[in-house]
Amino acid sequence: MSDTENNNQCDIIIEGGTLLTISENMDVIDNPVIGIKDGKIAFIKHRDIDGGHSYTAKNILSAHGSIIMPGLINTHTHLPMVCFRGLADDLPLMDWLHNHIFPAESKFVTREMVYKGAMLAIAEMILSGTTTFCDAYFYESEVARAAFDSGIRAVVSQGFIDLPASTAPEKIADIAERFISKWQSKSPLIIPALACHSPYACSPETIMSVKAAARRADVLYSIHLSETKEEVAIMREKFGKTPVQHLKDIDVLDDRTLAVHCIWLEDYEMDMLRSLEVKVSHNPESNMKLAAGCAPVPLLIQKGITVGLGTDGSASNNDLDMFGEMGTAAKLHKVMQMDSTVMDAKTVLKMATINGATALGLEDQIGSIEPGKSADIIIVDTEKPHLAPMHSYYSQLVYAASGADVKTSIIGGRVVMHDRELLLVDLPSIMQEVRSIAKLIGAN
Repeated sequence: MSDTENNNQCDIIIEGGTLLTISENMDVIDNPVIGIKDGKIAFIKHRDIDGGHSYTAKNILSAHGSIIMPGLINTHTHLPMVCFRGLADDLPLMDWLHNHIFPAESKFVTREMVYKGAMLAIAEMILSGTTTFCDAYFYESEVARAAFDSGIRAVVSQGFIDLPASTAPEKIADIAERFISKWQSKSPLIIPALACHSPYACSPETIMSVKAAARRADVLYSIHLSETKEEVAIMREKFGKTPVQHLKDIDVLDDRTLAVHCIWLEDYEMDMLRSLEVKVSHNPESNMKLAAGCAPVPLLIQKGITVGLGTDGSASNNDLDMFGEMGTAAKLHKVMQMDSTVMDAKTVLKMATINGATALGLEDQIGSIEPGKSADIIIVDTEKPHLAPMHSYYSQLVYAASGADVKTSIIGGRVVMHDRELLLVDLPSIMQEVRSIAKLIGAN
């Protein structure tokens, strides 16, 4: 093979359909040809304008009758909690958390449970179009291992909480640094990070120790923030200030901080988050189900704060379908604002793609389909009754599509699901293993 022929050889070519790039100009290309090589997008051509091409590929995928778009990015979840799906529904958040979830976790969370639960959750996400997730949990190395085995891109955050007792700051630093060191160079798809549960469940010493370790390693740090009225009341009683003010005063808010939920915010707190370049993860379905409230997302966006979209864990959602999350996010804020123009379909789709990437610090790698970026791509089958006719691609994806419409998922240039078949996960086996875990949980 000549050098020219070698340079023109791609690993994958996607052709046909309609490409939604989610680039800065939101370019839409009909009948594209997309070349993927060495895990990255090598080129994008418009067949009708550019004509034929001299490239060949080992794998040619047809996207005729489909939408090609960036994979969805779930900016906040707790994957192993899939094992608790439906365990304690229809309860207030504090009751649900302290009287049901925390006790169940203390009894049943093991390395085996975390790995198997994460594998099932990852299968659900890949099948519904998610190609990147940001997780926070215990035994997070098992979540990282599941991500590695399944081929998904993952920001894996080792979690810290002061229940039932606090851990010495020096031990926290050691745990955090060993976790980051273990996973920092394992795979380009695995990005280690750190997380604290919340300002009310972690001491200032724990929060500062974890953030200091995150800063030393230059990794993402996330924390649940102002999720409930009760949390705000607890913080005012304990520290005489709001959760946001508390975190600002102990110097943990910066451009590498992802604040999750952010429901009960004062206007000046939003300004603090903006001035410190804090990013926000919005989890509307979990917030609705637990009656935690509705985050002021339209105002956060108006103020210039980057907001990504997340599902939270399956114990409080109860699924991981980001298409459903997009539809909920769009409609929830319309009714809350009594304004049908807020949170339009384009805005919400960007939250689930490029804005999610920005929230995780990965906007240079993923979130849009452009030459040089990693090839994290999904193909959505639009030859479905509920997706016809196609007046607006964005509206159909946000208001009508579901995760079940995704037929192909490519992550880092590797096909991990095609024609609804997972290629790297033994789904029947992992479902049976999680059912066995659930029987033990249900019997206690």
